[in-house]
Amino acid sequence: MIADPTQSEPSSSPAEAAPRRRVVIMGAAGRDFHDFNLVFRDDPATDVVAFTAAQIPGIENRRYPAQLAGSLYPDGVPIVLEAALERLIRDEGVDEVVFAYSDVSHETVMHAASKVLAAGADFRLLGPHATMVRADVPVVSVCAVRTGAGKSQTSRFVAGWLSDHGLRPVMIRHPMPYGDLVAQRVQRFASLADLDRYDATVEEREDYEPHLLRGLVVYAGVDYQAVVAQAQAEADVLIWDGGNNDFPFVRSDLEIVVVDPFRPGHELAFHPGEVNLRRAAIVVVNKVGSAPPENVELVEASARRVNPDAQIVRVRSAIHVSGEIDLRGRQVLVIEDGPTLTHGGMSTGAGWEAAREGGAAGIVDPRPFAVGEIRKVYDAYPGLGPVLPALGYFADQLHDLEATVAAVPADVVVVATPFDVTRVIKVDKPMVRVTYELEELEEPRLSTLLAQFTEKLW
Repeated sequence: MIADPTQSEPSSSPAEAAPRRRVVIMGAAGRDFHDFNLVFRDDPATDVVAFTAAQIPGIENRRYPAQLAGSLYPDGVPIVLEAALERLIRDEGVDEVVFAYSDVSHETVMHAASKVLAAGADFRLLGPHATMVRADVPVVSVCAVRTGAGKSQTSRFVAGWLSDHGLRPVMIRHPMPYGDLVAQRVQRFASLADLDRYDATVEEREDYEPHLLRGLVVYAGVDYQAVVAQAQAEADVLIWDGGNNDFPFVRSDLEIVVVDPFRPGHELAFHPGEVNLRRAAIVVVNKVGSAPPENVELVEASARRVNPDAQIVRVRSAIHVSGEIDLRGRQVLVIEDGPTLTHGGMSTGAGWEAAREGGAAGIVDPRPFAVGEIRKVYDAYPGLGPVLPALGYFADQLHDLEATVAAVPADVVVVATPFDVTRVIKVDKPMVRVTYELEELEEPRLSTLLAQFTEKLW
């Protein structure tokens, strides 16, 4: 029977509308929330079933709150352990899994993809352009290929240079929202008191305190559209101070990426560090002079091969030891930056180097004395060397960090965290601080390239 062309097709009823695509976002309380906010929160064609939690302890069995999730999610979105992913896909009829965390090997990403595909769902990575917020002022981003490469000291150098040349930089940090997500929607840090007001973790203090001591304002949070809107109102230029080797959440006018010659090859073997390397306008090769020269050549060769248009800058990470205590002949406990050792995969850091150069008689291995949550960290990261990672995502971890320091039979504690750890734990032994700052070497110098960049904009 031939259809009558004068008769229109019946309209689809709401019941016949295409079902919403069911999505799970794999994350670690950072990019996962950001990707949800920008891409999925207001999309009526998708239904985000859950977030899965990895890397960060204690964030599972919570919900992304309804106040942040939008009108499509009146009950919020559950957060479950990543170990439940395959069962979740099958039980909830999940169509697609979005991978949304960073500083993991390409092999790890593909193992995750294989699990997802085998369970019957599609596997997806969202790219920079789909997940970048636009700002109304110029933006410089500072990222890295691995955690612990020297991104923070590079951010401090950039902020200092801009300030010295009459501009007002405001920092925007990669998210670390592990507490009350509604209260952390937009966070503004302008003083050390703000760290206490927001109940900042050790990891947040490590990244924020050095900026605050320099008089800089730092923004962070959960909803980065709102974060950018507030931060740009008091800035001539925004600096995206990226974390966990993620790519920027904010569209940048200049992308600076730090590579680490102590881990040659990692710049092409980790996600999304390789993305950063391929996008960079400036590649900063850090730790020149302390890393083996052949490793410096290897990471430079990688950068030139995959990003021949990038400017390559060599710098050194200058270590400064403060305190009146002579380390010679002393038994020393070394406390290092936690994420550099755990997520970054380094066995030791600047504190270890400073203790050796200072003539310490011995570096006491804290592992036999570790208690509670710190013991669990050593078990989870067997590649850690004989140093103590400064970790404090929650109160029990801080308590056990303090107890471990007290138990180690050392004469002196060498603290190489970027913030003053005694603000959050009691150190009952004499202590010296180790800090590290970027120092320029030969041309092309980072300051020269920053001058060229600002001349184009102002």
